[in-house]
Amino acid sequence: MNTDTNKSIFHGRLRGASNGLFWVGLALAALGVAAILFPIFSTLVAAVLVGWALLFSGIVAFVCCFSIRGTGPFFAALLFSLLCLASGLFLLFNPLAGAVALTLLLGVIFVFQGAFELFFAFEMEPLPGWVGMLISGIISILLACLIAIGWPAISAIVLGVILGVNFLSTGISYMLAARLFRG
Repeated sequence: MNTDTNKSIFHGRLRGASNGLFWVGLALAALGVAAILFPIFSTLVAAVLVGWALLFSGIVAFVCCFSIRGTGPFFAALLFSLLCLASGLFLLFNPLAGAVALTLLLGVIFVFQGAFELFFAFEMEPLPGWVGMLISGIISILLACLIAIGWPAISAIVLGVILGVNFLSTGISYMLAARLFRG
């Protein structure tokens, strides 16, 4: 297939998913505004949510590791499960201290998200709304740089603000893209 055919297939799929893309964008934008207005709360919520996810996955991995045959794989799975359990408990009992590590992890995630959105923008390029996705990708990369410059001092408050700005910019770009694809 040539590039024009690939782009028309891609655009057709986006056109079919534009309604869902709009509602995801609206939800992300609303979450972004709430996170910006309440940054300490959103930082604590993020730390506790990740703590519960790690605790749950640690419990599941711990139970499952006993079904693994072989000493090496068993102990690797056991170590993984205990690490997840310990990390989850740490985040649940020390959410502000855990926010420091989460802020660093978020910076890495923003680099990958920004790269994806830049790629997505250039795939959308002939359409009028590709600039919105491009701006969102650039914002994600800039937020990652902000984290790298201010880490760890900024972790308690800025984590919530950065999550909010990222959710807001992503939500707006998804809503703009959905509007353009509705045609």
